[in-house]
Amino acid sequence: MNHSSKDIDHSLDPTVNDFMPGISVDNVIFGFHDQQLKVLLLECADQEHWMLPGGYIIKTESVNDAAKKVLTARTGLSEVYLQQFGVFGGLERSTPEVVNDFLKAMKVDAEKFSWHLERFITIGFFALVEFQKVNPKPDAMSLSCQWFDFHNLPKMIFDHSDLVDEALKTMRVQLRHQPIGYNLLPEEFTLKDLRTIYETILDRKIDRANFNRKMLSLGILHKKEKLFTGGAHKAPYLYSFDKSAYFAMLKEGFGLGF
Repeated sequence: MNHSSKDIDHSLDPTVNDFMPGISVDNVIFGFHDQQLKVLLLECADQEHWMLPGGYIIKTESVNDAAKKVLTARTGLSEVYLQQFGVFGGLERSTPEVVNDFLKAMKVDAEKFSWHLERFITIGFFALVEFQKVNPKPDAMSLSCQWFDFHNLPKMIFDHSDLVDEALKTMRVQLRHQPIGYNLLPEEFTLKDLRTIYETILDRKIDRANFNRKMLSLGILHKKEKLFTGGAHKAPYLYSFDKSAYFAMLKEGFGLGF
């Protein structure tokens, strides 16, 4: 996707005086598709690097609102539940040389946007979205917006690969204490479908019987009719989430221990 420098200048407005100095937000968006954990990335204008959907915080908005605004502006995604997972402020997380190359690739007035060369710390947010229901679109600063398998990520700018790693670590801790799957699965699913998500995120196998027993004991699943497969084997039951119980458990927490 090609954009004029005028389009890019407009996308970088407001001016530097409107932003919180030295602070940015970056979003790690995970999706689940074809038994793979996906990460949503933007292709940089230099055609050599990829980046997380990130941006700056206007002085009149909260950090959470800024993260949501940036995500929508840069990918078109909205109504996404973002969770803060860390602050990143390494001395070498970006260099003037890299930022200069980035500004040149975007063909913008380097002097006008020289404030990008200053040191920034960034606040990381992450979210899990239903892959089939989102249609990400790149903004004027990006050539494309694509999903990548977590195990096969392209070269990213700054410390964005570290942010992805930390977001995944946080998610792995959370899924032992909070339910997961509501925004990743269709309305009806099998216990195997649910277990596959846990195994994919944890990157290891989970004992089937132990998993089924623990998930059913939480009281967040409704049992449906058996799934007809047409085969000789016993058809698995379909389940759906009890929405009120699911979100109550999301607040209260639990311990799965696997």
